Amino acid sequence: MPGCIGIITYNMSTGLSNLYNFTGIQIPTDACVIIVRTAWNKETIDKLETGCVQILKENKVHYKIIEVPGSFEIPFAIKKYWELHKYKEDKPHAFIALACVLRGGTPHFEYVCRAITDGVTQLNLSLPVPTIFGVLTVDNQEQIDERTGGSHGHKGEEAAITALKMISLTGTYK
Repeated sequence: MPGCIGIITYNMSTGLSNLYNFTGIQIPTDACVIIVRTAWNKETIDKLETGCVQILKENKVHYKIIEVPGSFEIPFAIKKYWELHKYKEDKPHAFIALACVLRGGTPHFEYVCRAITDGVTQLNLSLPVPTIFGVLTVDNQEQIDERTGGSHGHKGEEAAITALKMISLTGTYK
């Protein structure tokens, strides 16, 4: 394909997921991914962001990071960013939402989880580019650790790989 980087050949030897084993996916040389992350749960989000950025850099994908206060604000920020950049040369080819919602003793957890899930779903149905759900919904620190490089893999890396696959699948680079 003209204007595309060759073939992504990232392979993770841990065998945690087939998500890490992919070849033959082509992405454009000017691919742009916007990471929208929360300020809330900073330590966890920093780990997710580090994994995301590592994959994007390895695949020579341009990225930009935007920080919002919390999970609830992510869909608005993505929609507004798209509206402001959709006709510009640096328009995004995908968005990645990074957040961590930690269960507490009130129903707040359910409300926030539902809002971010519904918001990302609506974005995926209304925008011409994908929004990747890199949101941890967890009960405790142990579950966070398992999902930021532990027994359940690294959800930040997985979000970036998913973004690359979706860019290729949807042809949002055309």
